[in-house]
Amino acid sequence: MSLAPKSYHLVEFATNLFPVYVLLGSLLAATSPSVFTFFRREYISPTLSIIMLAMGLTLSMEDFVAILRKPDMVLWGALAQYSIMPLLGFWISRNFGLPPAYAVGVLLVSSCPGGTASNLVCYLAGANVALSVLMTATTTQTAVLLTPLLMKLMAGAIMPVNAVGMLLSMLQVVFLPLAIGMFLNSIPRARAVIVRLLPWLPLVSVIGVVLINASIISGSVQEIKAGGLRLFLALLLLHGFGLILGYLVSRLRYRDKNVNRAVAIEVCMQNSGLGAALAHAHFADPRVAVPAAISASMHSVLGSLAAGFWRWRDAQQGEQQRK
Repeated sequence: MSLAPKSYHLVEFATNLFPVYVLLGSLLAATSPSVFTFFRREYISPTLSIIMLAMGLTLSMEDFVAILRKPDMVLWGALAQYSIMPLLGFWISRNFGLPPAYAVGVLLVSSCPGGTASNLVCYLAGANVALSVLMTATTTQTAVLLTPLLMKLMAGAIMPVNAVGMLLSMLQVVFLPLAIGMFLNSIPRARAVIVRLLPWLPLVSVIGVVLINASIISGSVQEIKAGGLRLFLALLLLHGFGLILGYLVSRLRYRDKNVNRAVAIEVCMQNSGLGAALAHAHFADPRVAVPAAISASMHSVLGSLAAGFWRWRDAQQGEQQRK
């Protein structure tokens, strides 16, 4: 039996508050680190796999058929994702005077695919949610190859990068859970159970992201304080300009505000949880994961502010049209 309408709206409302959870979780982790000691470092990759599995359960082969039907829109957005953010990350890492570990962390965040939270923000922004989902799926699948390759090209001169090991991690943590989720979604009997779970899956993903983010912050409080304002500003520029340039690049080709909003949000909101998991798995210096932790809060707040502004502007325009 599926959720009653009232329960469904409560779950949806709770899910849509994810930026508040991320921000509060970050603040609590920074002020009272002991609260999150139960979520140990080794839990990060399995939790991310659960998030990827949840995404896979919402996807089907029909979603990828849809990509083939309108590949230009999705590929244009994916190209924006893997050009704007890595280029911004490269410039910032070279010009902000960041310590090597933070510079590599910024590059890692900029090389990651779009995050699952972007789909929620697109919904709030009145953007093209279907395009957002397809872009997230496309950039996540291609990240298996592109993230290790970009890191090898951009960060190899700063710190040794095990591209092969990173590729294997991407296969295990991202590709395999996604594939399992999609396979289960294709089985009629399993699909009947998945339909009941669908309202809860975004909330499960949000909880996972909050725990990963809070865990990293609680274990890196001193490093974050040492990074100070410079690291904060670096990530603000990375995600802020990602949002603006994503919108402008989309606007060059498409005159649809809902498409432009979706691309802007997708470009801005990286999969910081994946960045944190890769940082912990492949870099000895724990500070490499710090930018990913700050990034999770940064892009959630920026994306939510943009969504709120767009919703307000739509409401204003609707009111003017009714007059």
